[in-house]
Amino acid sequence: MKAERLFTHVRLATMDPSKNGIGVVEHAILATRGQTIVYAGARDDAPAIEAQETIDCSGRWMTPGLIDCHTHLVHAGNRAAEFEMRLTGATYEEIARAGGGILSTVRATRAADEDQLVAQALPRLEALISEGVTTIEIKSGYGLETATEARQLRAARRIGREHPVTVRTTFLGAHAMPPEANGDKDAYIELVCQDMLPAIAAEKLADAVDAFCEGIAFSPEQVERVFAVARHLGLPVKLHGDQLSNLNGAALAARHGALSVDHAEYTDEAGVKAMAEAGTVAVLLPGAFYFIRETQKPPIELFRQHGVAMALATDCNPGSSPMTSLLLTMNMGATLFRMKVEECLLGVTRHAAQALGLSEIGILAAGKRADLCIWDIEHPAELVYRIGFNPLWRRFWSGK
Repeated sequence: MKAERLFTHVRLATMDPSKNGIGVVEHAILATRGQTIVYAGARDDAPAIEAQETIDCSGRWMTPGLIDCHTHLVHAGNRAAEFEMRLTGATYEEIARAGGGILSTVRATRAADEDQLVAQALPRLEALISEGVTTIEIKSGYGLETATEARQLRAARRIGREHPVTVRTTFLGAHAMPPEANGDKDAYIELVCQDMLPAIAAEKLADAVDAFCEGIAFSPEQVERVFAVARHLGLPVKLHGDQLSNLNGAALAARHGALSVDHAEYTDEAGVKAMAEAGTVAVLLPGAFYFIRETQKPPIELFRQHGVAMALATDCNPGSSPMTSLLLTMNMGATLFRMKVEECLLGVTRHAAQALGLSEIGILAAGKRADLCIWDIEHPAELVYRIGFNPLWRRFWSGK
């Protein structure tokens, strides 16, 4: 067998579903050709491999490249002043009157051109890449008008073209109400369905469509309208759902074959069962749970009982989760939600790939893309256990 790179003296956490747990293979080797893995497994079972380059990993651990499957990475400005006001006791209404809240991010994002959006996103991206992220989902949702929503998605696409990371884009026009809508949610949803979505689809700017189903956002009926148009246009759907209350968002998402339900703190057993039947992933966002001081935890045990895959993501955004560390996200998933180490590691690899509808990443196996992380650790649990420590030794994206 010919290969470009051969990794020797390596221990693999393959995340392969045909193996137990995280798919550990001790005394392993892994070979790549181009952007593809051609062998991953036990050294003693390997065929003869002729490689152009051999990398001695000296007993280090290798995992698939990490996947951040829920972010709002592309936006302008920040909400640090609003955060400071909250710490001194200001209410939501007081912050809004002072120009804060999501509409402050909308104003800043509308005022930024594509170059500015890319420039502001890059430090956040670089922080994630430095911790081994090789694939990232980026949502729109801070334009709330066709031109700015499209500009956010163009900026996200550009980041994927110009930097060593795979970017999946998600249109989130149904995120919040723009000020010019004057509180008419039905009219705004009509704009999303009849103007924004067709324009975004025509330009092929989105890989999926998301919506926020919540009392402070949009009703299940309004979200159904968005999902119906998205599916008519051939776009898969995702849902911000069951974060602050149970509006049966999980069941709604499952009816539409959603890739994921994200947040899911208030999802009930009926919703969990519906997700299980539809193969919908629960994307858990402990950064937002922590930052806004939530108390209702996601139904982890129900997800386990019914076999719902759980992913973890940073939810990087300026208002409720200004976080750019997927390693910290895993620790939060374990400490705040009592997830197991195995669940956390699968949640940023194989299950995160599933939440994006991707089958070629998230697993170390022949035929999968060569997105690889090599870690200077003694055991994979260290990736979940440590706080503020980055043990990444080498990162490979698409074999490079």
